Amino acid sequence: MPLPLDEKSSQCTQDQHLHTQSETQRLENAQVPKSMEEIFPSFSSLLMPVRLNKAPAAKTLSTPEGPESSFSTSIAITATSSSQPDESSRTEEEEKNLSTSEDTAKPRNMSIDALEKKVAFLESFLLLKYRMKEVATKEDILKIIIKDDEDHFPEIFLRACEHMEMIYGLDVKEVDPTSHCYGIFIKLGLTYDGMLGPIEGLPKTGLLILMLCLIFMHGNRVCEEEVWRVLNIREIYSGQKHFIYGEPKEFLTNDLVKEKYLEYRQVANSDPARYEFLWGPRAHAETRKMEILEFLAKIHGTDPKSYPSQYEEALREEEERAQALSVRAASTSMATASSSAVSGSFSET
Repeated sequence: MPLPLDEKSSQCTQDQHLHTQSETQRLENAQVPKSMEEIFPSFSSLLMPVRLNKAPAAKTLSTPEGPESSFSTSIAITATSSSQPDESSRTEEEEKNLSTSEDTAKPRNMSIDALEKKVAFLESFLLLKYRMKEVATKEDILKIIIKDDEDHFPEIFLRACEHMEMIYGLDVKEVDPTSHCYGIFIKLGLTYDGMLGPIEGLPKTGLLILMLCLIFMHGNRVCEEEVWRVLNIREIYSGQKHFIYGEPKEFLTNDLVKEKYLEYRQVANSDPARYEFLWGPRAHAETRKMEILEFLAKIHGTDPKSYPSQYEEALREEEERAQALSVRAASTSMATASSSAVSGSFSET
């Protein structure tokens, strides 16, 4: 369920502030990993730092599988939630180059491992706040997670927010610039996170968003074989329980279909039977193709116009929505005017 937070709120409520202070004190009195693990049964999995690796553009464009398949692959690689790369496979020269580039990019007084651990802890803390339907404050983050490394706050916060967006489909937004309060919201106007309850499971919206992207980029329908090819790249397999998504096929073909976000149907005239996914009515109602395209452009560091056919389609949808709103507004205005005229005639008599 979405957070009942007003994104236009100018300040945190007093109750939230008192609750946050209490939570801060409780967590400070314990080791952060221990306290988090008590709340998150799967915290050991969350602790694995998540690296978002972008596929090289040249490789993506030259893939012989065709533009749609290569784009699917690049989506999967960019949004992958696999754990750390194989360190033993690096050559000495690669290690030296990596060390040099990381030293340049990161402040020298904090190791890469320490930085990634801070990101993982912050990510878990933000998930905790999402579950509790509370805002997170910069004060708490500095006190509980960052501690003596305040100079690293911008980078740690940015990385954690990227992970929340890419893996869980959640946006971290500042709702009070004065006291630096951050609300956590489901992305792209969606209202479903797939959690089993307030304290069970993890948000699954990231997989829903990936499916909506795949469907849109494949001409508004994507065959099941292509879906599993992409998900396998992310180490998500049919019939194999995933620590975030549970049994993935059940989630895609049952849960998301019941929630009307996806349609799952047999490909016409296919023998043996093959299946495909399409957007469901709830997806059409809650999000827009332009939002999906802007999200894809953002994660690939490009512009929505870089995908001309999809951009034209999304633009047509925007224009149709605008026209429909205009007609609805005109109808409402005419009905109001008519009602006023009738009321006026009665008052005159």
